[in-house]
Amino acid sequence: MGKVLNFGELLLRISPDVDGAWLKENHLPFYVGGAEANVAAALALWGVPSAYLSAVPDNFLSKQVVDYLNQLNIDTSAMQYLGERIGLYYLPNGKDLKNAGVIYDRNYSSFSTLKPGMIDWDSVFEGITWFHFSAICPALNADVAAVCEEALKAASARNIRISLDLNFRSKLWKYGKDPIDVMPLLAPYCDLIMGNIWAAENMLGIPVPAGLVETDQKENYLEQAKITSQAIIKAFPKCTAVANTFRFDYKAGVKYYSTLFTENELFVSTEYRAEKITGKIGSGDCYMAGLIYGFYHQLPPAEILGFATSAAFSKLFTDTDFNTTSKEEILLRAKTYETTF
Repeated sequence: MGKVLNFGELLLRISPDVDGAWLKENHLPFYVGGAEANVAAALALWGVPSAYLSAVPDNFLSKQVVDYLNQLNIDTSAMQYLGERIGLYYLPNGKDLKNAGVIYDRNYSSFSTLKPGMIDWDSVFEGITWFHFSAICPALNADVAAVCEEALKAASARNIRISLDLNFRSKLWKYGKDPIDVMPLLAPYCDLIMGNIWAAENMLGIPVPAGLVETDQKENYLEQAKITSQAIIKAFPKCTAVANTFRFDYKAGVKYYSTLFTENELFVSTEYRAEKITGKIGSGDCYMAGLIYGFYHQLPPAEILGFATSAAFSKLFTDTDFNTTSKEEILLRAKTYETTF
């Protein structure tokens, strides 16, 4: 097997404390991230040959960040140097990325200025056997969405396996297109699609019945996961595996489980519960990395699902965007939070 190439916008997360103490202390934490970079970092840590493609300006700050990625054993040789700035987002410490508190500062970033024809895909895809991207990329603007389609066509022509994370960011998609206008044009290229039943509804038009959340029964969620997965595979025949995550509030923490539909069977993970967590940033990306890790190594479906779920849950106990937890630590930590519900 060759390398896994992750394509997306490299971001810096700025995390002021909610009380404003950073103003007096002159200290403002920065974290390197971005959904696809998070996947690349986790895979590299777990020993999968990992590469990353983004666009950053040609300046000292970018070089420091790229050198940091290289130190994590991420191949950055495909990086594009253009434009004037790295994208930013602001998120107070302890807040979920999907909360209203997130502020994006990504307009006119280097990545957002990409256009079709800029990237030499023949060179980029040399030695690549897996290509991963997320729905965050085409959410930026029409040009980046077109670049995604260009990449998918080039990868498909080379029989490169393709994965898609249907992560939905309500504060993006501001250029006159809704996800349902774009994502059904990109999903047909994908072999593995990951998200949740609500993202599939928003982005692929696969309905979720009214009252599901109000009823709040696990068996109903699992049944809908099967229905959604089957609908995705029927609509996009190249797709052979669909994963759905379920993360709900539990006291001050979360309860978490997931499903994987493949080979005409729904596999259901162990459920984990924690009364307190550190943060939610990058958990879904860690789950995606766990899926890729399992399929890359051709593990059995139940084992793939088990590792991905454990990895995502374990990520809830770290504060960085990148996963820093080894495979062994992941399994040990998750074991202590297993439930029988």
